[in-house]
Amino acid sequence: MTATPGRKAPVVQPALYSRPTATVGPVAPARPAGNTLHLGPRARRVIRSVARLVNPLVLRIAGRRRMPVVGIIHHRGRKTGRPYATPLGIRPAAAGGFVMPLTFGEAAGWYRNIVAAGWCVITWRGADHTVASPVIVDRATALPAFPRYERLALRAIGIDEFVWLHDVSSLPKADSPAHSSDAAGRRRVVAALGHPYEIECPLP
Repeated sequence: MTATPGRKAPVVQPALYSRPTATVGPVAPARPAGNTLHLGPRARRVIRSVARLVNPLVLRIAGRRRMPVVGIIHHRGRKTGRPYATPLGIRPAAAGGFVMPLTFGEAAGWYRNIVAAGWCVITWRGADHTVASPVIVDRATALPAFPRYERLALRAIGIDEFVWLHDVSSLPKADSPAHSSDAAGRRRVVAALGHPYEIECPLP
């Protein structure tokens, strides 16, 4: 499946730098115990089927300037190398970077791809952001980034795990493709029109 015609998709290149070994920013709190949302095999199959139908529609509006609720994560398959676009609820973190709910846990395909690569590209409110160094944080750390109605919804469905991705501008220069003498490193990460993207279900 390809991306929606007319939408720009940043090209996710093979890893441009080694995965950071240290987290930049405030020290993450102790590892959360895990989400209280647990799905059986049948529920997962239903969600996969629904996502394959709904995600192409969501991608038509996700990541746009006037759509702060849903952004797009652009990443590559850790085994296939295929580029994927996954719409997710994304919010900018006060300490920099972005946070998003890890609704289906660490088994989610998009999360495993980002961990394997160490980085990805987020489209949020019409702009592309290269982010790296994924860290799982708890609800207390992540929820201040979300508006009140989203905080209430996340508590109601029992989401306790979130992923915090740091903007590459906050990482050491040696580790970041954004810190080049010109903008070439950034251009290699965020490219132009019409690149075909597989649309990934948030479940593995």
